[in-house]
Amino acid sequence: MTEPCDLDALDARRLIGRKALSPVELLESCLARIEAVNPAVNAMVALDTDRARAAAQAAEAAVMRGEALGALHGLPVGIKDLEETAGLRTTFGSPLYRDHVPQQDWLSVAAIRRAGGIVLGKTNTPEFGAGANTRNAVYGATGNPFDPRLSAAGSSGGSAVALACGMAPLCSGSDMGGSLRNPAAFAGVVGFRPSPGLVPLPTRPLGWSGLGVLGPMARNVADAALMLSAMASDDAADPLAYTLHGAAVRGVPALYDPLPRVDLARLRLAVSEDFGQAPVERVVREAFRRAAAAAAPLFAASEAAHPDCSGGDEAFQVLRAANFLAAHRERVRARPEMVGPNVRGNVEEGLRYTLEDYARAGTAQTQLYRRFLAFFERHDVLITPAITVSPRPWRELYPREIDGQPTRSYVHWLALAYYVTLAGHPAVCLPVGRDAHGLPFGLQIVGPRGGDAFVLGVAAALEEAFAGDPGLARPVPDLAALRAAPPISGMEGFLGFD
Repeated sequence: MTEPCDLDALDARRLIGRKALSPVELLESCLARIEAVNPAVNAMVALDTDRARAAAQAAEAAVMRGEALGALHGLPVGIKDLEETAGLRTTFGSPLYRDHVPQQDWLSVAAIRRAGGIVLGKTNTPEFGAGANTRNAVYGATGNPFDPRLSAAGSSGGSAVALACGMAPLCSGSDMGGSLRNPAAFAGVVGFRPSPGLVPLPTRPLGWSGLGVLGPMARNVADAALMLSAMASDDAADPLAYTLHGAAVRGVPALYDPLPRVDLARLRLAVSEDFGQAPVERVVREAFRRAAAAAAPLFAASEAAHPDCSGGDEAFQVLRAANFLAAHRERVRARPEMVGPNVRGNVEEGLRYTLEDYARAGTAQTQLYRRFLAFFERHDVLITPAITVSPRPWRELYPREIDGQPTRSYVHWLALAYYVTLAGHPAVCLPVGRDAHGLPFGLQIVGPRGGDAFVLGVAAALEEAFAGDPGLARPVPDLAALRAAPPISGMEGFLGFD
């Protein structure tokens, strides 16, 4: 029998609206799952139990009174610990904010509450989201739900693992170099990187930089779209939150829930293992080829192709370092002993670059953007692997080599994701079975500029087509094994930066 916490968000919301499921019952089921399996993986790191219970009781009363209900009414939501939550500790994974309790919600959190979502607690993240391995010196490491000794990736690793384990039906995430997509791939869930500005992020230190975005995470595409319908808006506090001319993709909830059905048989598919230059592990290439072979017959045409991403590695390193320099230079200067190696390294790297380097990086990004535009005039959809490697031990700060090929930097292994980040196109990670190691494999689906609803519709169509194939359907972790597993907190190196 399915436990309430294992219900899809849309199913749970329908049952709540029909008075067939109590928000209180759903919340208690999520709390019980957290108690049972969270010690093994450390995904949920700060619970707001009392207020969540009060909110669930109020949500149930509203249903019984026949009131109008929001899109997320009664659904428990995990909030990534980079987003401030009123009255609930928000640490950013940093000892500097170990005891920080905000007085008000971020815009994204407030939007979730307005839509009826119940903030259940915070999900783990690396310090200030730096690095694609969810570890920090406040809450420790988050383990992979398929093997807690392995990485959950990052920086939205806590959200991905909480979803995979049924701790919450929806979670928030953020993405710069794949921080939504990478952990979704490692945990077997859905992560959506929207167009910059679709979900307002007024806290960006460089307000006109579209590298960092907020987005939804869920166990399936329709649930992610449901959450996006609550998060998307045109808030002027974010200078990128404006409406694209003619496309009307921003701030229109009806575009995302329900998603428009997409006929794959009318579309031209492009397939790329590596964008022609990213280091990709053999086991990932093999899993991708299997998924691509299954997808190709569903489309009108399919061919091996990708945009030219030359210059993308250097551009991302410089522009990313500029963002970290803007956000964290004063912290590193004032309290270097309280800041971890990833953040320190990014700030130190940023200080080494010149204005000429920054201009060169911005020029390369613009050229890459224009090449993506030209590419999507000839193709409708692009698929790639979501991440370059299969999950590795979380003690490894980052892969220094991939199949014997040295990585050029600690972010190089994220290249499949950050080329898309640089272009500003929407992308979704769809779980597509397992790789040869028995670990989740994620397919990155990239759409045209501004095509957020479209690319989600494509992902939903592929999800539906693959659902009946055990080799391509979403993998599910062994919850019984996680219940019986020793606490991850007892593993060597659990608490710390590196």
